[in-house]
Amino acid sequence: MKKPVDGFSRLSKEEKIEWLASHYFQDRKDAVSIIKQYWNTDAGLQKLHDEFIENTITNYYLPFGVAPNFSINGHLYSIPMCLEESSVVAAASKAAKYWLKRGGFKAEVLSTEKIGQVHFMYNGDKQKLIRFFNEIKPSLIATTDGITKNMRKRGGGILNIVLKDKTDKLSNYYQLHATFDTLDAMGANFINSCLEQFAKTFKEGAARNEDFTEEEKDIQIVMSILSNYVPNCLVRAEVSCNVEELNEDKNISPVDFAEKFVRAIDIAKAEPHRAVTHNKGVMNGIDAVVLATGNDFRAVEAGIHAYASKDGSYSSLTHATVENGIFKFWIEIPLALGTVGGLTSLHPLVKLALEMLSKPSARELMQIVAVAGLAQNFAAVRSLITTGIQKGHMKMHLMNILNQLGATENEKKQVADIFKDKTVTHSDVIKEFNNLRTKTL
Repeated sequence: MKKPVDGFSRLSKEEKIEWLASHYFQDRKDAVSIIKQYWNTDAGLQKLHDEFIENTITNYYLPFGVAPNFSINGHLYSIPMCLEESSVVAAASKAAKYWLKRGGFKAEVLSTEKIGQVHFMYNGDKQKLIRFFNEIKPSLIATTDGITKNMRKRGGGILNIVLKDKTDKLSNYYQLHATFDTLDAMGANFINSCLEQFAKTFKEGAARNEDFTEEEKDIQIVMSILSNYVPNCLVRAEVSCNVEELNEDKNISPVDFAEKFVRAIDIAKAEPHRAVTHNKGVMNGIDAVVLATGNDFRAVEAGIHAYASKDGSYSSLTHATVENGIFKFWIEIPLALGTVGGLTSLHPLVKLALEMLSKPSARELMQIVAVAGLAQNFAAVRSLITTGIQKGHMKMHLMNILNQLGATENEKKQVADIFKDKTVTHSDVIKEFNNLRTKTL
């Protein structure tokens, strides 16, 4: 019978594993063996990984792949991608090679403004609150001087603070809405530290404000936290060429390809059910690079999906047009990324990934990540409107199926040869594998 445990975080790693193995696994010995199998043989490196989070018992590996041949603003990149989905790196690489022959990708950062908010409740005269805010605003900024000093030296820091009335959404609810430029840092800790100081200064100032009644002085700070929705931290990536250059598929003319491609994007704009899957394909590329470079893919996901709903309905993140014989395909998304701080200077593979990308600034990384998302989406839509998505995806998934079946290297080669010119289905792979095994008995 399972029982709660007290003080789990205080147990040694060996003790944690022993407790888990004893309470949650039928084969205790096998569970311990699997857990320890993924430990790094370098004790120092393993200790580094152990200290990234609490209650670490082992490492969880994801493949670290590379998509080469990306031409971005005239520079050639091999893009690191970290994920488990079988066809993503292959699709991104194929899209990179396709557009390498057609002028490559263009990308630009449109803005880098990040947001943080102090959420508070105020029960009183709104005009008094406005006057108080205008009086104390310089002090809000001044009292963060110690926090912002180094950031300001590099050209970043607090951009502005405004008072926002949200009482139409929630009774007595207001915000201090602050904007920041954190340069090459993602900036979460910097922003949150500033916000907490804003809140302290604001509340103490309110308590001393002679214009307020006693009730008005009692401002309730609910929370101080950055927002992962950064609609003014934007990057754009695009590809374009003459329609006649869209000529690699012999089964469809360039004109028909362009028309079907634009219609596919239009459908993703109009139909949320399609848009979710469409954007998931975009995020296959984005998340893989964000993870490989040690950034927060959960924050990126949340912000981008919110942006996809900014007009009141969930819609496509990508856009396509054909005008005057020119095919254009682009994406414009919010991305708050960092190339300093966090794991970027700690995780050896993150450092390697950033070096592979020529040690980019945060602005350059924004462009690279946006391009990866655009490339992945192009590859997916291209497959959907021509051969269908399953042909390429299942071909890549073939090795996963064979590994699940316990195939030998020779068996993998033989089954792969069978499906060289055939569509891969799970049932057909099992059938051919079983036939092969029967013949060798």
